[in-house]
Amino acid sequence: PYRKPEGSDSDSPRRSYGSRDGASGSSERKPYTGSKGSGGSYERKPYHKPEGSDSDSPRRSYGSRDGAGGSSERKPYTGREGSGGSYERKPYRRSEGSDSESPRRSYGSREGEGNSDGRSFGHRDAGSTYERKPYKRTVLPEDANQPVGDDEQAGEKKSKRQRISPSKISSQQKRSDADLIRLNKYLAHSGVCSRREADKFIQAGLVKVNGQIITELGYKVDPTDKIQFEDQTLHREKLVYVLLNKPKGYITSLDDPYERKTVMSLVENAVRERIYPVGRLDRNTTGLLLFTNDGELAKKLTHPSHKIKKIYHITLDKNLERIDFESILNGVDLEDGVIKPDAMAYVIDGNKQEIGLEIHSGKNRIVRRIFEHFGYQVEKLDRVKLGGLTKKDLPRGKWRFLTPPEITMLKVLS
Repeated sequence: PYRKPEGSDSDSPRRSYGSRDGASGSSERKPYTGSKGSGGSYERKPYHKPEGSDSDSPRRSYGSRDGAGGSSERKPYTGREGSGGSYERKPYRRSEGSDSESPRRSYGSREGEGNSDGRSFGHRDAGSTYERKPYKRTVLPEDANQPVGDDEQAGEKKSKRQRISPSKISSQQKRSDADLIRLNKYLAHSGVCSRREADKFIQAGLVKVNGQIITELGYKVDPTDKIQFEDQTLHREKLVYVLLNKPKGYITSLDDPYERKTVMSLVENAVRERIYPVGRLDRNTTGLLLFTNDGELAKKLTHPSHKIKKIYHITLDKNLERIDFESILNGVDLEDGVIKPDAMAYVIDGNKQEIGLEIHSGKNRIVRRIFEHFGYQVEKLDRVKLGGLTKKDLPRGKWRFLTPPEITMLKVLS
């Protein structure tokens, strides 16, 4: 059991928790008094006022200020310490010199203006009513090269320039623009050279138009103009393309001082235009040879960078050994560089004297020099294919015109 402390009354009943020393003998639990040693019933004391305050005044609510009146009503915010009474919001303070009686002006009004009414943004003169004006287009003079005068002072309205619609351009003007041709193209179509070479001739001052030297690249001429190259009058010709199956015994040249037969004698009656052979074939070489007055196409077909392929049918004086066959395919080191064929094969099985060779190089006597390097003599050499052109239906010594699809094919290849 609970042990009584010494000196306590052993006969007195055990007091409940919360009773204090010195309290009456009643065992009833006393309420909390708030301080040690206090007796009697507990009463909650009111909030203790600070010294100097009015003891008779009731407790003020939160937000009241020291020194305020006796009223316990909550006062509005005064905005300043020590102010009393009810708060009244003051109107916006006008700047000095302004009319205090005028209402507050809206944004956009200016100081010192007589009219204090709010104006919309962008309004200018005071007291005026704003009216949006339509957009006024700029009036241009009839002659654009003349300075524009003061329309208000002159009191005259200038008529704006009329833009010419493409549909209103006369057919004669359209036709004249379409007939113009670049000078380098004119030279190429005349069979003189390619366009790139023509640009060099123009810059060198070798070309005249109507008696005047032209050095400007991109200059355009009319078909009726007089064009001269090295004091020789040129004529714009229709582009023609003639394919010849060259026979043996003719040299590829425009003329020969030794009066040998030339390929030009075979096509002299083909066209009225002056045409030139594209590339060359040896005197004893037969096959396809192209003639044209299109200098630009001729340049592309003969330049090795365009890699226009040509196929030759070769007949040797003896069988081609397999080791030499492989060596040719891998490339032959000649005095003017390494030459590597695109493809090579035997024409007939069992006959190793006839070879088919595909190559794009246009060097002089290149096919003969390849086999002579290995000790072989070429007895027959026939060019059977040039680009996409073949000898089909073209007998030896005869010529024909190229068809439009064939011309397009050559231009695409080049």
